[in-house]
Amino acid sequence: MTSQGPIPNRAPKQRSRLRSLGGLRARLLFSFVLVAALSALGTGALTFQQARTGVLQQSQDTVVNQFRQSVDAAVLELPSAPGQEELDSLVARLAREHRTQQWNVLATYGDLRAASSGLASVDGLTSELRASVETRPVAVFQRVRTGNHSSLVVGLPVTYSGDGYTVRTLSGLTLYLIVPQKSEQAYVDALVTAVERATLPALGLAALLALLLARGVLRPVRALSKATRRMADGHFDVRLSVEGTDELADLAQAFNDTAAALEESITELRRMEAGARRFAADISHELRTPLAAMTAVTDVLAEETPGLVGDTADAVHLITEETLRLARLVDDLMEISRFDAHAAELNLDDLDLAESLRRTLAIRGWPDDVLTDLPDGIRARVDPRRLDVVVANLVGNALRHGGQPVTLTLRRAPDEPGVLIEVSDHGPGIPESALPHLFERFYKAGPARSRSESSGLGLAITAENVHLHGGHIHAANRPGGGAVFTVELPLRPHGKEEPT
Repeated sequence: MTSQGPIPNRAPKQRSRLRSLGGLRARLLFSFVLVAALSALGTGALTFQQARTGVLQQSQDTVVNQFRQSVDAAVLELPSAPGQEELDSLVARLAREHRTQQWNVLATYGDLRAASSGLASVDGLTSELRASVETRPVAVFQRVRTGNHSSLVVGLPVTYSGDGYTVRTLSGLTLYLIVPQKSEQAYVDALVTAVERATLPALGLAALLALLLARGVLRPVRALSKATRRMADGHFDVRLSVEGTDELADLAQAFNDTAAALEESITELRRMEAGARRFAADISHELRTPLAAMTAVTDVLAEETPGLVGDTADAVHLITEETLRLARLVDDLMEISRFDAHAAELNLDDLDLAESLRRTLAIRGWPDDVLTDLPDGIRARVDPRRLDVVVANLVGNALRHGGQPVTLTLRRAPDEPGVLIEVSDHGPGIPESALPHLFERFYKAGPARSRSESSGLGLAITAENVHLHGGHIHAANRPGGGAVFTVELPLRPHGKEEPT
Protein backbone atom coordinates (compact mmCIF):
# COMPACT_ATOMS: atom_id res chain seq x y z
CA MET A 1 0.00 0.00 0.00
CA THR A 2 1.11 3.55 -0.65
CA SER A 3 0.03 6.85 0.76
CA GLN A 4 -2.82 8.75 -0.85
CA GLY A 5 -2.37 12.20 -2.27
CA PRO A 6 -1.27 13.96 -5.43
CA ILE A 7 1.03 11.91 -7.60
CA PRO A 8 4.51 13.46 -7.31
CA ASN A 9 5.65 15.51 -10.25
CA ARG A 10 8.76 13.78 -11.53
CA ALA A 11 9.16 16.21 -14.44
CA PRO A 12 11.10 19.45 -13.91
CA LYS A 13 8.93 22.19 -12.48
CA GLN A 14 10.60 25.02 -14.39
CA ARG A 15 11.11 24.68 -18.11
CA SER A 16 13.21 26.96 -20.27
CA ARG A 17 10.92 29.17 -22.36
CA LEU A 18 13.68 29.73 -24.90
CA ARG A 19 13.85 25.98 -25.35
CA SER A 20 10.08 25.41 -25.49
CA LEU A 21 7.54 28.10 -26.41
CA GLY A 22 10.03 30.91 -26.88
CA GLY A 23 12.17 28.70 -29.09
CA LEU A 24 9.18 27.70 -31.21
CA ARG A 25 8.11 31.32 -31.55
CA ALA A 26 11.62 32.30 -32.61
CA ARG A 27 11.75 29.50 -35.16
CA LEU A 28 8.36 30.43 -36.61
CA LEU A 29 9.33 34.09 -36.80
CA PHE A 30 12.67 33.26 -38.40
CA SER A 31 11.04 30.93 -40.91
CA PHE A 32 8.41 33.48 -41.96
CA VAL A 33 10.94 36.28 -42.26
CA LEU A 34 13.37 34.04 -44.15
CA VAL A 35 10.71 32.95 -46.63
CA ALA A 36 9.51 36.53 -47.04
CA ALA A 37 13.07 37.78 -47.49
CA LEU A 38 13.90 35.13 -50.06
CA SER A 39 10.63 35.74 -51.89
CA ALA A 40 11.05 39.53 -51.87
CA LEU A 41 14.69 39.39 -52.85
CA GLY A 42 14.08 36.76 -55.52
CA THR A 43 11.14 38.65 -56.98
CA GLY A 44 13.00 41.95 -56.76
CA ALA A 45 16.13 40.50 -58.34
CA LEU A 46 14.16 38.92 -61.19
CA THR A 47 12.16 42.10 -61.74
CA PHE A 48 15.31 44.20 -61.63
CA GLN A 49 17.11 41.91 -64.09
CA GLN A 50 14.26 41.90 -66.56
CA ALA A 51 13.69 45.65 -66.28
CA ARG A 52 17.40 46.43 -66.57
CA THR A 53 17.81 44.17 -69.57
CA GLY A 54 14.76 45.72 -71.23
CA VAL A 55 15.91 49.28 -70.60
CA LEU A 56 19.44 48.67 -71.80
CA GLN A 57 18.28 46.65 -74.82
CA GLN A 58 15.83 49.35 -75.88
CA SER A 59 18.44 52.08 -75.41
CA GLN A 60 21.04 50.08 -77.28
CA ASP A 61 18.75 49.34 -80.25
CA THR A 62 17.67 52.97 -80.43
CA VAL A 63 21.24 54.30 -80.40
CA VAL A 64 22.50 51.77 -82.96
CA ASN A 65 19.60 52.48 -85.35
CA GLN A 66 20.03 56.25 -85.00
CA PHE A 67 23.76 55.98 -85.54
CA ARG A 68 23.34 53.82 -88.64
CA GLN A 69 20.70 56.15 -90.12
CA SER A 70 22.79 59.24 -89.39
CA VAL A 71 25.92 57.69 -90.91
CA ASP A 72 24.02 56.48 -93.98
CA ALA A 73 22.73 60.02 -94.59
CA ALA A 74 26.08 61.72 -93.92
CA VAL A 75 28.37 59.47 -95.99
CA LEU A 76 26.35 60.09 -99.17
CA GLU A 77 28.12 63.45 -99.47
CA LEU A 78 31.62 62.01 -98.89
CA PRO A 79 34.01 61.18 -101.70
CA SER A 80 35.15 57.59 -102.08
CA ALA A 81 38.52 58.50 -100.57
CA PRO A 82 37.80 61.14 -97.91
CA GLY A 83 40.57 63.35 -96.57
CA GLN A 84 41.15 64.82 -93.16
CA GLU A 85 38.86 67.78 -93.77
CA GLU A 86 35.98 65.53 -94.85
CA LEU A 87 36.46 63.32 -91.78
CA ASP A 88 36.48 66.36 -89.47
CA SER A 89 33.32 67.64 -91.07
CA LEU A 90 31.65 64.23 -90.80
CA VAL A 91 32.24 63.73 -87.05
CA ALA A 92 31.33 67.36 -86.30
CA ARG A 93 28.06 66.98 -88.17
CA LEU A 94 27.15 63.75 -86.39
CA ALA A 95 28.01 65.17 -82.95
CA ARG A 96 26.11 68.39 -83.66
CA GLU A 97 22.96 66.60 -84.79
CA HIS A 98 22.86 64.63 -81.54
CA ARG A 99 24.23 67.19 -79.14
CA THR A 100 21.43 66.53 -76.62
CA GLN A 101 22.41 62.86 -76.47
CA GLN A 102 26.05 63.77 -75.85
CA TRP A 103 27.39 61.79 -78.80
CA ASN A 104 31.16 61.50 -79.08
CA VAL A 105 32.10 60.37 -82.60
CA LEU A 106 35.42 59.04 -83.88
CA ALA A 107 36.17 58.34 -87.57
CA THR A 108 39.18 56.52 -89.03
CA TYR A 109 40.27 56.05 -92.59
CA GLY A 110 43.66 54.55 -93.10
CA ASP A 111 46.05 56.67 -91.07
CA LEU A 112 43.59 59.54 -90.79
CA ARG A 113 41.74 60.21 -87.54
CA ALA A 114 38.95 62.61 -86.69
CA ALA A 115 37.13 62.90 -83.38
CA SER A 116 34.57 65.13 -81.71
CA SER A 117 34.82 66.55 -78.18
CA GLY A 118 38.59 66.37 -78.18
CA LEU A 119 38.86 62.59 -78.79
CA ALA A 120 42.14 62.07 -80.60
CA SER A 121 42.53 58.30 -80.77
CA VAL A 122 40.83 54.99 -80.34
CA ASP A 123 42.89 54.03 -77.28
CA GLY A 124 39.74 53.82 -75.17
CA LEU A 125 38.30 51.14 -77.43
CA THR A 126 39.09 47.49 -76.96
CA SER A 127 41.20 45.71 -79.51
CA GLU A 128 38.47 43.10 -80.01
CA LEU A 129 35.95 45.78 -80.92
CA ARG A 130 38.30 47.48 -83.39
CA ALA A 131 39.33 44.21 -84.97
CA SER A 132 35.67 43.21 -85.45
CA VAL A 133 34.72 46.57 -86.97
CA GLU A 134 37.69 46.58 -89.34
CA THR A 135 37.12 43.03 -90.59
CA ARG A 136 33.34 42.49 -90.58
CA PRO A 137 30.67 44.51 -92.47
CA VAL A 138 28.32 44.69 -89.45
CA ALA A 139 27.77 47.06 -86.58
CA VAL A 140 29.40 46.04 -83.30
CA PHE A 141 28.65 47.41 -79.85
CA GLN A 142 29.71 46.94 -76.25
CA ARG A 143 29.15 48.54 -72.86
CA VAL A 144 32.14 50.06 -71.11
CA ARG A 145 32.12 50.95 -67.42
CA THR A 146 34.52 53.56 -66.05
CA GLY A 147 34.23 54.14 -62.32
CA ASN A 148 30.56 54.71 -61.52
CA HIS A 149 29.66 55.60 -65.11
CA SER A 150 28.83 53.34 -68.04
CA SER A 151 28.87 54.12 -71.75
CA LEU A 152 27.67 52.40 -74.91
CA VAL A 153 30.34 52.05 -77.60
CA VAL A 154 29.18 51.36 -81.19
CA GLY A 155 31.53 50.55 -84.04
CA LEU A 156 30.13 50.87 -87.61
CA PRO A 157 32.12 50.08 -90.77
CA VAL A 158 31.11 51.96 -93.95
CA THR A 159 30.77 49.69 -96.97
CA TYR A 160 30.19 50.28 -100.74
CA SER A 161 29.39 48.35 -103.92
CA GLY A 162 31.19 49.87 -106.87
CA ASP A 163 29.06 52.91 -107.71
CA GLY A 164 28.19 54.01 -104.18
CA TYR A 165 28.28 53.35 -100.49
CA THR A 166 26.34 50.28 -99.38
CA VAL A 167 26.59 47.81 -96.54
CA ARG A 168 28.33 45.07 -98.42
CA THR A 169 32.02 45.78 -99.02
CA LEU A 170 34.35 47.42 -96.52
CA SER A 171 35.43 50.84 -97.66
CA GLY A 172 38.10 51.35 -95.02
CA LEU A 173 36.10 54.11 -93.33
CA THR A 174 35.00 53.22 -89.80
CA LEU A 175 33.08 55.27 -87.30
CA TYR A 176 32.84 54.84 -83.57
CA LEU A 177 30.18 56.26 -81.27
CA ILE A 178 30.59 56.67 -77.53
CA VAL A 179 27.34 57.56 -75.73
CA PRO A 180 27.19 58.00 -71.92
CA GLN A 181 24.24 56.09 -70.46
CA LYS A 182 23.43 58.47 -67.65
CA SER A 183 19.66 58.28 -68.03
CA GLU A 184 19.73 54.52 -68.26
CA GLN A 185 21.97 54.31 -65.19
CA ALA A 186 19.64 56.64 -63.31
CA TYR A 187 16.70 54.41 -64.22
CA VAL A 188 18.57 51.31 -63.05
CA ASP A 189 19.50 53.03 -59.78
CA ALA A 190 15.85 53.96 -59.33
CA LEU A 191 14.94 50.30 -59.81
CA VAL A 192 17.44 49.23 -57.14
CA THR A 193 16.09 51.83 -54.72
CA ALA A 194 12.53 50.74 -55.43
CA VAL A 195 13.42 47.09 -54.79
CA GLU A 196 15.15 47.99 -51.51
CA ARG A 197 12.26 50.13 -50.37
CA ALA A 198 9.78 47.40 -51.23
CA THR A 199 11.82 44.68 -49.51
CA LEU A 200 12.02 46.34 -46.10
CA PRO A 201 8.23 46.83 -45.70
CA ALA A 202 7.74 43.27 -46.96
CA LEU A 203 10.06 41.96 -44.27
CA GLY A 204 8.33 44.05 -41.63
CA LEU A 205 4.92 42.83 -42.77
CA ALA A 206 6.21 39.23 -42.78
CA ALA A 207 7.53 39.63 -39.23
CA LEU A 208 4.19 41.06 -38.08
CA LEU A 209 2.25 38.24 -39.75
CA ALA A 210 4.68 35.73 -38.28
CA LEU A 211 4.10 37.10 -34.77
CA LEU A 212 0.33 36.99 -35.22
CA LEU A 213 0.39 33.47 -36.65
CA ALA A 214 2.87 32.30 -34.01
CA ARG A 215 0.61 33.71 -31.32
CA GLY A 216 -2.36 31.86 -32.77
CA VAL A 217 -0.40 28.62 -33.01
CA LEU A 218 1.33 28.90 -29.64
CA ARG A 219 -1.76 29.81 -27.64
CA PRO A 220 -3.14 26.24 -27.68
CA VAL A 221 0.38 24.85 -27.32
CA ARG A 222 0.93 27.03 -24.24
CA ALA A 223 -2.43 25.96 -22.85
CA LEU A 224 -1.50 22.32 -23.46
CA SER A 225 1.86 22.80 -21.70
CA LYS A 226 0.17 24.43 -18.71
CA ALA A 227 -2.46 21.70 -18.54
CA THR A 228 0.23 19.02 -18.73
CA ARG A 229 2.13 20.57 -15.82
CA ARG A 230 -1.08 20.75 -13.77
CA MET A 231 -1.78 17.11 -14.54
CA ALA A 232 1.79 16.23 -13.50
CA ASP A 233 1.04 17.98 -10.19
CA GLY A 234 -1.91 15.64 -9.66
CA HIS A 235 -4.81 17.78 -10.99
CA PHE A 236 -6.42 15.24 -13.29
CA ASP A 237 -9.60 17.27 -13.74
CA VAL A 238 -7.87 19.79 -16.02
CA ARG A 239 -9.36 20.12 -19.53
CA LEU A 240 -8.64 22.17 -22.64
CA SER A 241 -11.17 24.18 -24.60
CA VAL A 242 -11.59 22.76 -28.13
CA GLU A 243 -11.91 25.46 -30.78
CA GLY A 244 -12.13 24.85 -34.51
CA THR A 245 -11.58 21.65 -36.46
CA ASP A 246 -7.86 21.82 -37.26
CA GLU A 247 -5.02 19.61 -36.03
CA LEU A 248 -4.59 21.67 -32.85
CA ALA A 249 -8.26 21.15 -32.02
CA ASP A 250 -7.78 17.40 -32.56
CA LEU A 251 -4.75 17.53 -30.24
CA ALA A 252 -6.77 19.33 -27.55
CA GLN A 253 -9.59 16.79 -27.88
CA ALA A 254 -7.12 13.90 -27.67
CA PHE A 255 -5.63 15.46 -24.53
CA ASN A 256 -9.08 15.81 -22.97
CA ASP A 257 -9.92 12.18 -23.77
CA THR A 258 -6.61 11.04 -22.30
CA ALA A 259 -7.07 13.18 -19.20
CA ALA A 260 -10.59 11.85 -18.69
CA ALA A 261 -9.44 8.24 -19.01
CA LEU A 262 -6.50 8.88 -16.71
CA GLU A 263 -8.68 10.65 -14.15
CA GLU A 264 -11.08 7.72 -14.16
CA SER A 265 -8.24 5.23 -13.72
CA ILE A 266 -6.56 7.26 -10.95
CA THR A 267 -9.88 7.71 -9.17
CA GLU A 268 -10.52 3.98 -9.28
CA LEU A 269 -6.97 3.23 -8.08
CA ARG A 270 -7.32 5.67 -5.22
CA ARG A 271 -10.68 4.19 -4.28
CA MET A 272 -9.18 0.70 -4.25
CA GLU A 273 -6.12 1.93 -2.36
CA ALA A 274 -8.25 3.70 0.25
CA GLY A 275 -10.37 0.58 0.61
CA ALA A 276 -7.27 -1.56 1.07
CA ARG A 277 -5.93 0.80 3.72
CA ARG A 278 -9.25 0.88 5.56
CA PHE A 279 -9.42 -2.90 5.38
CA ALA A 280 -5.90 -3.30 6.84
CA ALA A 281 -6.60 -0.72 9.53
CA ASP A 282 -9.96 -2.24 10.43
CA ILE A 283 -8.60 -5.76 10.52
CA SER A 284 -5.66 -4.67 12.65
CA HIS A 285 -7.97 -2.81 15.01
CA GLU A 286 -10.38 -5.71 15.29
CA LEU A 287 -7.56 -8.18 15.93
CA ARG A 288 -6.10 -6.23 18.81
CA THR A 289 -8.81 -7.25 21.34
CA PRO A 290 -8.72 -11.03 20.73
CA LEU A 291 -4.93 -10.86 20.44
CA ALA A 292 -4.73 -9.19 23.83
CA ALA A 293 -6.71 -12.06 25.32
CA MET A 294 -4.63 -14.66 23.47
CA THR A 295 -1.42 -13.01 24.63
CA ALA A 296 -2.60 -13.14 28.24
CA VAL A 297 -3.45 -16.83 27.84
CA THR A 298 -0.11 -17.64 26.22
CA ASP A 299 1.67 -15.85 29.04
CA VAL A 300 -0.07 -18.14 31.53
CA LEU A 301 0.75 -21.18 29.40
CA ALA A 302 4.37 -20.09 29.07
CA GLU A 303 4.67 -20.08 32.87
CA GLU A 304 3.43 -23.68 32.95
CA THR A 305 5.74 -24.86 30.17
CA PRO A 306 8.48 -26.18 32.52
CA GLY A 307 5.97 -28.66 33.98
CA LEU A 308 4.88 -29.92 30.56
CA VAL A 309 6.56 -32.62 28.50
CA GLY A 310 6.50 -34.00 24.97
CA ASP A 311 4.16 -32.70 22.34
CA THR A 312 2.22 -30.60 24.82
CA ALA A 313 5.29 -28.55 25.69
CA ASP A 314 6.14 -28.11 21.97
CA ALA A 315 2.59 -27.03 21.18
CA VAL A 316 2.53 -24.48 24.00
CA HIS A 317 5.89 -23.12 22.90
CA LEU A 318 4.75 -22.85 19.27
CA ILE A 319 1.45 -21.14 20.06
CA THR A 320 3.25 -18.69 22.33
CA GLU A 321 5.76 -17.68 19.62
CA GLU A 322 3.15 -17.41 16.88
CA THR A 323 0.84 -15.35 19.07
CA LEU A 324 3.64 -12.93 19.84
CA ARG A 325 4.56 -12.79 16.14
CA LEU A 326 0.94 -12.08 15.20
CA ALA A 327 0.75 -9.35 17.85
CA ARG A 328 3.88 -7.68 16.41
CA LEU A 329 2.43 -7.92 12.90
CA VAL A 330 -0.81 -6.24 14.00
CA ASP A 331 1.14 -3.47 15.74
CA ASP A 332 3.21 -2.94 12.60
CA LEU A 333 0.09 -2.83 10.42
CA MET A 334 -1.44 -0.24 12.71
CA GLU A 335 1.71 1.84 12.47
CA ILE A 336 1.77 1.57 8.65
CA SER A 337 -1.88 2.59 8.56
CA ARG A 338 -1.03 5.78 10.44
CA PHE A 339 1.61 6.64 7.86
CA ASP A 340 -0.81 5.93 4.99
CA ALA A 341 -3.47 8.12 6.58
CA HIS A 342 -0.89 10.93 7.13
CA ALA A 343 -1.73 10.70 10.82
CA ALA A 344 1.85 10.09 11.95
CA GLU A 345 3.26 13.08 13.80
CA LEU A 346 6.59 14.01 15.27
CA ASN A 347 6.93 14.77 18.97
CA LEU A 348 10.25 16.56 18.77
CA ASP A 349 12.73 16.91 21.59
CA ASP A 350 16.27 18.23 21.79
CA LEU A 351 18.37 15.11 22.54
CA ASP A 352 21.95 14.08 23.03
CA LEU A 353 21.96 11.43 20.34
CA ALA A 354 24.72 9.31 21.87
CA GLU A 355 22.81 9.02 25.15
CA SER A 356 19.59 8.17 23.30
CA LEU A 357 21.27 5.42 21.25
CA ARG A 358 22.87 3.89 24.35
CA ARG A 359 19.45 3.87 26.03
CA THR A 360 17.99 1.97 23.05
CA LEU A 361 20.66 -0.71 23.35
CA ALA A 362 20.31 -0.95 27.13
CA ILE A 363 16.52 -1.37 27.10
CA ARG A 364 16.85 -4.38 24.82
CA GLY A 365 19.87 -5.88 26.56
CA TRP A 366 22.24 -5.36 23.59
CA PRO A 367 25.17 -3.38 25.09
CA ASP A 368 27.41 -6.46 25.19
CA ASP A 369 26.43 -7.58 21.68
CA VAL A 370 27.06 -4.29 19.84
CA LEU A 371 30.26 -2.31 19.39
CA THR A 372 29.62 1.41 19.57
CA ASP A 373 31.30 4.59 18.44
CA LEU A 374 29.04 7.25 19.95
CA PRO A 375 30.77 10.56 20.63
CA ASP A 376 29.01 12.80 23.14
CA GLY A 377 27.91 16.34 22.41
CA ILE A 378 26.06 15.72 19.14
CA ARG A 379 22.56 17.08 19.69
CA ALA A 380 19.61 17.10 17.32
CA ARG A 381 15.89 17.77 17.47
CA VAL A 382 14.18 14.41 16.87
CA ASP A 383 11.28 12.28 18.00
CA PRO A 384 12.76 10.00 20.71
CA ARG A 385 10.25 7.18 20.20
CA ARG A 386 10.65 7.07 16.42
CA LEU A 387 14.46 7.29 16.65
CA ASP A 388 14.34 4.36 19.07
CA VAL A 389 12.27 2.37 16.55
CA VAL A 390 14.72 3.15 13.76
CA VAL A 391 17.83 2.12 15.68
CA ALA A 392 16.17 -0.94 17.28
CA ASN A 393 14.98 -2.27 13.91
CA LEU A 394 18.39 -1.82 12.25
CA VAL A 395 20.41 -3.26 15.15
CA GLY A 396 17.91 -6.09 15.64
CA ASN A 397 18.14 -7.05 11.95
CA ALA A 398 21.94 -6.98 12.10
CA LEU A 399 21.99 -9.24 15.16
CA ARG A 400 19.47 -11.69 13.69
CA HIS A 401 20.62 -11.88 10.07
CA GLY A 402 24.18 -10.51 10.07
CA GLY A 403 27.39 -11.65 11.70
CA GLN A 404 29.33 -10.45 14.70
CA PRO A 405 30.60 -7.95 15.45
CA VAL A 406 27.73 -5.51 14.93
CA THR A 407 28.77 -1.88 15.13
CA LEU A 408 26.67 1.22 15.84
CA THR A 409 28.35 4.49 14.80
CA LEU A 410 27.32 8.12 15.20
CA ARG A 411 29.01 11.07 13.47
CA ARG A 412 28.29 14.43 11.95
CA ALA A 413 27.43 14.65 8.25
CA PRO A 414 30.41 15.94 6.26
CA ASP A 415 28.60 18.18 3.74
CA GLU A 416 25.57 19.72 5.43
CA PRO A 417 24.26 20.22 8.97
CA GLY A 418 23.06 16.79 9.97
CA VAL A 419 24.10 13.50 11.55
CA LEU A 420 24.88 10.03 10.25
CA ILE A 421 23.92 6.87 12.12
CA GLU A 422 25.46 3.66 10.74
CA VAL A 423 24.69 0.05 11.68
CA SER A 424 27.08 -2.51 10.17
CA ASP A 425 27.73 -6.20 10.58
CA HIS A 426 30.15 -8.83 9.33
CA GLY A 427 27.66 -11.32 7.99
CA PRO A 428 27.14 -12.61 4.43
CA GLY A 429 25.76 -9.26 3.28
CA ILE A 430 22.65 -8.54 1.24
CA PRO A 431 22.08 -10.02 -2.25
CA GLU A 432 22.52 -7.34 -4.91
CA SER A 433 19.08 -8.15 -6.34
CA ALA A 434 17.50 -7.44 -2.94
CA LEU A 435 19.10 -4.03 -2.28
CA PRO A 436 16.55 -1.99 -4.30
CA HIS A 437 13.63 -3.68 -2.49
CA LEU A 438 14.77 -3.79 1.14
CA PHE A 439 12.47 -0.98 2.27
CA GLU A 440 9.39 -2.29 0.51
CA ARG A 441 6.56 -3.62 2.62
CA PHE A 442 6.50 -7.38 3.33
CA TYR A 443 9.72 -7.88 1.39
CA LYS A 444 12.15 -10.45 2.75
CA ALA A 445 15.62 -10.78 1.29
CA GLY A 446 15.71 -14.57 1.07
CA PRO A 447 13.76 -17.79 1.65
CA ALA A 448 15.58 -18.33 4.95
CA ARG A 449 13.76 -15.29 6.35
CA SER A 450 10.30 -16.22 5.07
CA ARG A 451 9.44 -17.97 8.33
CA SER A 452 11.44 -15.69 10.63
CA GLU A 453 9.81 -13.78 13.45
CA SER A 454 10.01 -10.62 11.36
CA SER A 455 6.76 -9.31 9.87
CA GLY A 456 8.43 -7.89 6.77
CA LEU A 457 7.36 -4.37 7.77
CA GLY A 458 10.25 -3.41 10.05
CA LEU A 459 12.47 -1.79 7.41
CA ALA A 460 9.45 -0.15 5.75
CA ILE A 461 8.46 1.42 9.10
CA THR A 462 12.10 2.41 9.66
CA ALA A 463 12.23 4.19 6.31
CA GLU A 464 8.90 5.97 6.98
CA ASN A 465 10.18 7.23 10.34
CA VAL A 466 13.41 8.48 8.76
CA HIS A 467 11.51 10.24 5.94
CA LEU A 468 9.13 11.78 8.48
CA HIS A 469 12.18 13.49 10.00
CA GLY A 470 13.21 14.75 6.55
CA GLY A 471 16.12 12.30 6.39
CA HIS A 472 17.34 9.49 4.14
CA ILE A 473 18.25 5.85 4.65
CA HIS A 474 20.57 3.79 2.49
CA ALA A 475 21.60 0.13 2.49
CA ALA A 476 24.80 -1.28 0.99
CA ASN A 477 27.33 -4.09 1.33
CA ARG A 478 30.67 -3.46 3.00
CA PRO A 479 33.76 -4.11 0.83
CA GLY A 480 35.09 -6.54 3.46
CA GLY A 481 31.80 -8.38 3.84
CA GLY A 482 28.60 -7.67 5.70
CA ALA A 483 25.88 -5.08 5.35
CA VAL A 484 25.80 -1.44 6.38
CA PHE A 485 22.71 0.71 6.87
CA THR A 486 23.23 4.49 6.91
CA VAL A 487 20.63 6.91 8.29
CA GLU A 488 21.07 10.62 7.59
CA LEU A 489 19.03 12.97 9.76
CA PRO A 490 18.95 16.77 9.79
CA LEU A 491 19.76 18.50 13.07
CA ARG A 492 16.32 20.11 12.90
CA PRO A 493 13.58 18.76 10.61
CA HIS A 494 12.61 21.37 8.02
CA GLY A 495 9.02 22.53 8.35
CA LYS A 496 8.37 20.19 11.29
CA GLU A 497 7.03 21.68 14.48
CA GLU A 498 6.25 19.90 17.67
CA PRO A 499 2.46 19.62 17.98
CA THR A 500 0.85 21.61 20.77
